[in-house]
Amino acid sequence: MFHRMLSKMLDYPDEGLLGVAWEIRERGRHAEGLAPSERQAVAEFMDFVESMSLTELQGHYVMTFDLTPEHSLHLTHHVFGDDKNRGPALIDLTEYYKAYGLELPVKEAANDEDNPNELPDFLPLMLEFAGQLEPEEGRVFLSQWSKVLNQLAANLEEAKSPYAALVRLIEQRSLLIQAAA
Repeated sequence: MFHRMLSKMLDYPDEGLLGVAWEIRERGRHAEGLAPSERQAVAEFMDFVESMSLTELQGHYVMTFDLTPEHSLHLTHHVFGDDKNRGPALIDLTEYYKAYGLELPVKEAANDEDNPNELPDFLPLMLEFAGQLEPEEGRVFLSQWSKVLNQLAANLEEAKSPYAALVRLIEQRSLLIQAAA
């Protein structure tokens, strides 16, 4: 539940997000296993969402993630940039998903009818995948990306982005498995 909630919060804002804003807020308040700081981060982010119109949210999202490479939600971009080695990493990630036999959700992109599928390293998609796994398996999967998540969160914090707290939550949760090892 936690991963899917964060996936929705980090995905491109649409009417669907606004339609479930109250549900996300309630889940953030009452979900089992969330620390007070996590509940606060969810509440503050939802305050941000509800303070803007959909058009303003979408503009803010594009400025934050699409026009600033250091904030990219495509995690392999932070490792490889536009290097040719990124392609094999994306293929490996796709094969990893297939090995679990899980169907990944297909994103219906209103602004890109020619390419409705998102790359496999897109953080909201990765969170959807982690949400389909057992909780510990989801944490193990995300722990592979903890350094990238840490850098992404730091970049967003430097820009004072409201998205920073969400990425930091994911990063901190991914570290729990490492601390136990």
